[in-house]
Amino acid sequence: MNQETWQRIVKYTELQGTSGQEEAVRRAFRDDLTPLVDHVEQNDLGGLFGTKVGREDDPRVMFAAHFDEVGFMVAGILPTGALQVVSLGGWNPVTVPAHRFTLFTKNGQYPVVSSSVSPHLLRGKGGAAALSIDDILFDAGFESKEQAESMGVRPGDFIVPESKTVRMANPNRGLSKSYDNRFGVSAILSALTDLQGVQTPNTLIMGANAQEEVGLRGALPAVQQFKPDVFFAVDSSAANDVDQTVGRQGILDQGTLIRVFDPTVVTSPRLKEFILQTAEDNQIPYQYFVSKGGTDAGAVQKYGQGLPAVALGVASRYIHTHETVWSIPDFDAARELIVALAKNLDRSAVDDIVGK
Repeated sequence: MNQETWQRIVKYTELQGTSGQEEAVRRAFRDDLTPLVDHVEQNDLGGLFGTKVGREDDPRVMFAAHFDEVGFMVAGILPTGALQVVSLGGWNPVTVPAHRFTLFTKNGQYPVVSSSVSPHLLRGKGGAAALSIDDILFDAGFESKEQAESMGVRPGDFIVPESKTVRMANPNRGLSKSYDNRFGVSAILSALTDLQGVQTPNTLIMGANAQEEVGLRGALPAVQQFKPDVFFAVDSSAANDVDQTVGRQGILDQGTLIRVFDPTVVTSPRLKEFILQTAEDNQIPYQYFVSKGGTDAGAVQKYGQGLPAVALGVASRYIHTHETVWSIPDFDAARELIVALAKNLDRSAVDDIVGK
């Protein structure tokens, strides 16, 4: 990974934008995307895509990341000034307490911390009870509900994790928040950088959707807008390799993921074989992945008469928390696979995948 790519990942992982509040990420993405494509279009839900235009009879190939990260929304303000929240995206409650966040209000941005119970206050109470999101309050230091409201806080305001991106002692590892899915945003831009001056045998549509973490909401408007013949979700999945690697899936440094099954998508055999052949022909390391969660691919496969769709990407540890550990070689492999697919998906290949 070169320094330009590393700095791009730092930039996008440190930007803050949870579901429905992706504007800062989208604005930066538009600036970086525009020089790499023929034109840029945004849909009304907030998805943004650039198109490299091919010939009239070329297939339409779409790669889609998503802008949003997991976060919270203010649901109520207590008399003490503490904030009640609802989650935006899936959180394991035990990972939430005692972390810094940013509260976005109409009057500005404020530092806020998720509440936790001091061990001193648990003495004699038999330890901590089972925790749910409803038990966790957010503390911006307000003295009262009235003070919070006077500073512009209202239900519906967004609370987004705050964290810095660093390289770890092992130079092949990065540590950041929001790698799900600023990985995808960064990979899309990196692939388009590699494709500058390249005429692909397709009309290539690359960008990112909004509101993936709250029900895959942005994907269907995007495919309705651009009408692709084949769809690739570019996303980060949960690694499961800390205590052992034998018999596990999603292992760091083993290459890009090819998701063959999740609860929302059974990957087409023809599409799977094309991806595998492309990876092997280009000596790109890859690993199979079976997931318990879905991606935007699941939201779009029922579009029209049926849209071939699959998720590609990487595995990373501790996703949907403040701190995710990820593999730099895996990022490079995913980038290479996106580029290779874009170069090889011609009309004949797409017709074969569709089964025409």
